[in-house]
Amino acid sequence: MIVNELFYSLQGEGSLAGRASIFIRLAGCPLRCRWCDTHYAWDSAAGRKMSCEQVLEAIGEYPTRFVVVTGGEPMVHEGVGELAAAIRGKGYHLTIETAGICFVEGLEADLMSISPKLSNSTPEKDEISAERLNVGVLRQLMTAYDYQFKFVIDEPNDLDEVAVVLEKLDGIDFYRVWLMPQATQTDDYLEKSRWLVEYCKQAGFSFSPRLQVMLWGSQRGK
Repeated sequence: MIVNELFYSLQGEGSLAGRASIFIRLAGCPLRCRWCDTHYAWDSAAGRKMSCEQVLEAIGEYPTRFVVVTGGEPMVHEGVGELAAAIRGKGYHLTIETAGICFVEGLEADLMSISPKLSNSTPEKDEISAERLNVGVLRQLMTAYDYQFKFVIDEPNDLDEVAVVLEKLDGIDFYRVWLMPQATQTDDYLEKSRWLVEYCKQAGFSFSPRLQVMLWGSQRGK
């Protein structure tokens, strides 16, 4: 498999925010989100080839039992199933970060962290090579895993779109829905957080911090 980067940091988002975690970023993503802060991982060849054994050896150097497989989009990587099984086989807690655009049969995970892409993510240029929102796949992931949904909010109008998506997901647990501001710099993050927090209070959703933005801005590998 092609690993774009492997690093040790804090989980910045969602229910495990603040947890010391090892991040394994797999290369390749067809979505090309406009505001993506990991565009360097879009290319499926952007990284180095690593075996599961090499990955396990690398993560064994860090003092945590929490691992996050992310991307890019890890669910389009043909080696993700083997990697996930190897990680969980060593007793690690595994989170998989995905946009929810495809379902991998038999994939192991302790937490499926799903970030459906709203229209605010649409590339400015004609670079779309995959369906951005697949409700059927989202339902499959909800049924098969302990899950959380994280929506990236750029402006207040995005909240109406979130409501439409959630209406289509019958049986979703609203207490597993997190909203987080779209930002790559601290000042922008704080400005958007103030009004988004108020909406979360009104709607009963959870506000997700983005600790990586708060602490390190757009630095890579943080």
